[in-house]
Amino acid sequence: MKINLLSVGDVVANGGLDFLKANLPALKREHNIDFCVVNGENAAVLGMTPQQAETIFDAGADVITMGNHTWSKREIIPYMERSRRVLRPANLSPLQPGRGWGIFETSFGSVAVIDLIGRCNMDYSPDNPFSTVERILKKLEVKLIFVELHAEATSEKLAMGWMLDGKVSAVWGTHTHVQTADDRVLPNGTGYITDLGMTGPRNSILGIKPELSIRRFRGEVPYRYEPAAGSCKLEGCIFTIDTDSGKCIQTKRVMIHD
Repeated sequence: MKINLLSVGDVVANGGLDFLKANLPALKREHNIDFCVVNGENAAVLGMTPQQAETIFDAGADVITMGNHTWSKREIIPYMERSRRVLRPANLSPLQPGRGWGIFETSFGSVAVIDLIGRCNMDYSPDNPFSTVERILKKLEVKLIFVELHAEATSEKLAMGWMLDGKVSAVWGTHTHVQTADDRVLPNGTGYITDLGMTGPRNSILGIKPELSIRRFRGEVPYRYEPAAGSCKLEGCIFTIDTDSGKCIQTKRVMIHD
């Protein structure tokens, strides 16, 4: 049996949420999507509220992953403690609430999703994501395993993909909001893409008004980031998986633009 997993890049602000709601259901129907993972850590520009999480689930997500802005909206904490379907990076401190991975029951069997965060050029020092995922994999007895690495460095994401080749069904990167053109099936059967891209304003810098980001790079007095207006896009990747072996047999990038 073959199944299609869709992973969707970071949803940014109300524009991204509205575009996800408008396009995800039809996208899932068109490509016969069996399971969907959406990164929601920028739904509030920085962080995600419980109401925004519900919007993402209502649009068709089965699991929401987070990243370095997980705790930017503190009201998400009790929601994450209740919901098994929202994951924060597994290599954050064990003193922090929430779950970093989960096993989800579906009509085609058990699916494991693992959320990780990178260490290169991040503002804090999480545990090593490579040793963390190795510890988690020892606990799993399922064939369908999907890993997200929320990371800045492309080399760190590539290293994760190659290390896990043949051990998991797919590895994808998030955080940099720019879709990479390197989706492929690695030699031992793991689907891979360095970055899914983003879901939000097209005419922006990572979803933000360009002038605000330019100010910061020019060295001017920084202003609080605000989402850009105008047309939006949805980006992600579809991984076709053989359920008997857990191997990926095909990848396909997704790009829907206004």
